[in-house]
Amino acid sequence: MKSNKTISKWIATALFLVSGTVFAQVPDQNTPPDVLIKMVVTDVMASVKSDPDIQKGNIPKVMELVEKKIVPFTDMRRTTEMAMGPNWKKATPEQQAMLTAEFKTLLMRTYSGALSQLRDQTVQFKALRAAPDDKEVIVKTVVIGRGDPVSLDYRLEKGANGWKVYDMNIMGAWLVEAYRNQFTNQIGQNGIDGLVKFLQDRNKQLAATK
Repeated sequence: MKSNKTISKWIATALFLVSGTVFAQVPDQNTPPDVLIKMVVTDVMASVKSDPDIQKGNIPKVMELVEKKIVPFTDMRRTTEMAMGPNWKKATPEQQAMLTAEFKTLLMRTYSGALSQLRDQTVQFKALRAAPDDKEVIVKTVVIGRGDPVSLDYRLEKGANGWKVYDMNIMGAWLVEAYRNQFTNQIGQNGIDGLVKFLQDRNKQLAATK
């Protein structure tokens, strides 16, 4: 499996890229999943290109951008639950809330630096293969840049508030799987509170270095 650092860089590159299509609308609960992905990444990329501070690597501004334009269309609780695996049900509601918050912060901090480096990459969106009544779908894309094309798939689930992204596949490696073994090891050694502390400490380290 690829390293977390490599996977993070790929995810950041692909998550915030655009195919060149411009959308004047804002996604809502009725927006189809493939259209949602195009709309979100287009909006974010336009914001990056128009903000010199973000292009210079202003991490607080990048995180503000992600919080405003990306997070509303993700389901971090579901992502955290999948990364925890069977251990999720062993956590108390308070622990689940802390884990979700810390994991969200970790992902945002991990990917924010790469977002400021985006320039000329593009994304090709493949046709969505899904039935009208499907509640879970995978939107397939290919990132085109200076190196080899990178396949990236988004897994979304439809809930009461519309489609939300909860996992991504980078060249065959799902995001939650990249963290599951790490989370399991931490819980095995130090319990669920130990995993919470591990995530908190990691976030503090990232905050101090940016």
